[in-house]
Amino acid sequence: MEHSLLINALVYLAAAVIAVPVAKRLGLGAVLGYLLAGIAIGPWGLGLIREVETILHFSEFGVVLLLFVIGLELEPRRLWSLRRSIFGWGAAQVAGVTGLLLLAAVLAGVGWKTALIAALGLSLSSTAIALTTMQERNLLPTPAGQAGFSILLFQDIAAIPMIALVPVLGMPDSHADAGWMGVLKAVAVIAGLVLAGRFLIRPVLRFIARTGMREIFTAFALLLIISISLLMAWVNMSMALGAFMAGVLLADSEYRHALEADLEPFKGLLLGLFFIAVGMSVDFGVFLAQPWRIVLMAGIFLSIKLAVLWLLARPFGMRGRQRVLFAFLLSQGGEFAFVVFGASATARVFDADTASMLVLVVALSMMATPLLLILYDRVLEPRWQSRKRREADTIDANQGHVIIAGFGRFGQIVGRLLHANQVPLTMLDHDPDQIDTLREFGFKVFYGDATRTDLLHAAGAAHARALVLSIDGIDDSLKLAAAVRAEFPDLPILARARNVTHYYQLMDLGVTVIERETFEAALMLGRRVMEELGFGAYLARQAAMRFREHNLKSVLDIYPYYKDRQQYASMATRAREELHAMFERDFVAMKNEADAE
Repeated sequence: MEHSLLINALVYLAAAVIAVPVAKRLGLGAVLGYLLAGIAIGPWGLGLIREVETILHFSEFGVVLLLFVIGLELEPRRLWSLRRSIFGWGAAQVAGVTGLLLLAAVLAGVGWKTALIAALGLSLSSTAIALTTMQERNLLPTPAGQAGFSILLFQDIAAIPMIALVPVLGMPDSHADAGWMGVLKAVAVIAGLVLAGRFLIRPVLRFIARTGMREIFTAFALLLIISISLLMAWVNMSMALGAFMAGVLLADSEYRHALEADLEPFKGLLLGLFFIAVGMSVDFGVFLAQPWRIVLMAGIFLSIKLAVLWLLARPFGMRGRQRVLFAFLLSQGGEFAFVVFGASATARVFDADTASMLVLVVALSMMATPLLLILYDRVLEPRWQSRKRREADTIDANQGHVIIAGFGRFGQIVGRLLHANQVPLTMLDHDPDQIDTLREFGFKVFYGDATRTDLLHAAGAAHARALVLSIDGIDDSLKLAAAVRAEFPDLPILARARNVTHYYQLMDLGVTVIERETFEAALMLGRRVMEELGFGAYLARQAAMRFREHNLKSVLDIYPYYKDRQQYASMATRAREELHAMFERDFVAMKNEADAE
């Protein structure tokens, strides 16, 4: 059909636009929304799309872009610091899962060649699902995120010898060397990629950037990644791994942020298409023929992989619920398993029916991951919190004269300053892990919900000198301020505000000493920027102080109108105009004063 490409694009976009917002609204997550959209439009749904395998191969480019962008964020020095995690724990995960799956398959009477390739393929996890979810939840900086990233990177590296092993098992021994020749070719390509990244790609990027044509810069970025992907495919390597390496080589270049910004829209769209293609690839015909067998295989696979990941999480320094979340994130089969099983069927390591069955197990495990995360968010996490909840600590009411409610990143700074100046403190927090950690360093922090008036009485609020309100949550902060004002009207409250609206809400409750948590730091950084630009320390300081004075005055002037959005917007606009006029007037005066000196 002449316009079949556009019609297919229309179907994909319509399915995504309908399914994903609905899934997000129901709390199912974007990934499950894409998968359900794929099932709906695929051969076993409405049958709107038939070329599933072609679409799946094309959409894998989204995974390639994801790895390239992640590589841009990792300088080689930082990547080298992760080498032990990558080759230590990554190898342990692959070996542990492969060993247990191999043992289970052999005990079930499966031939050792089939069992080995199936176990190796299933040991891989989905880079697209795991990394996308970790980015959505901001988990990459956490121990779970670092461990997950290291394991996923090792899996991409491990895929190379896995693919090389397939023809070895499928061919007579006399032809076995052909598989290992592929490994040598792969090593040569990696070496060439490293040299090209250092001595060729950067000069070309510099030349193209000088043209000032943003669209050509974007076109070259796509050309670069597509070329690397095809080169990797030619030597039977992971395209995603090659793209990741290219990203790492450009991580410390001046074009890193421009490349990332240009590729971000393509990455998001193609990743969504990949998940849709996975949903379309689920062969329900195979499932309906042997439903209990496939469900049992998927259940055994997920159980083994979850157990291995949960055990590995402890050496990474993960505690309790983070271990469970880490295991859920990497429990599914990976997109590269499709390649391994397809190559195995071609090399006749096992038949096409076995390959279809294993592909179905991988696809079902991918669909299970969002459901496991929903189980974690809605069932396990609340139960964990309730199990960790304990009775409030017994507090000596005479111990402290200043109460700090919320001893997180903000409250700790206030507490350390007061403690260093011999001010007696009573510190309250509701995070048991945080309290245990702080007590290890000698801080006397007590567990309890500071919004409870009985706990405030126990903390000596009736005769405390002041209450520092530094709770993270805005709602809890306002609840505590209201409780203190009602129960202890004479207790001075000094509060931290998350934003201007929070500032006004605290003022409504009678709190008069309030600091916006980022205001002073941002002002100081602004001064440093001006100094770097050559304004001089005096001019920078004067400008910052004038801005501070004007901003605080404006905040107070606007306060009576902040609930009237129209009046609020008008007052805010007027304040900005006044600030601009003041700077324009004062800058000339300060410049003349500086020149006179």
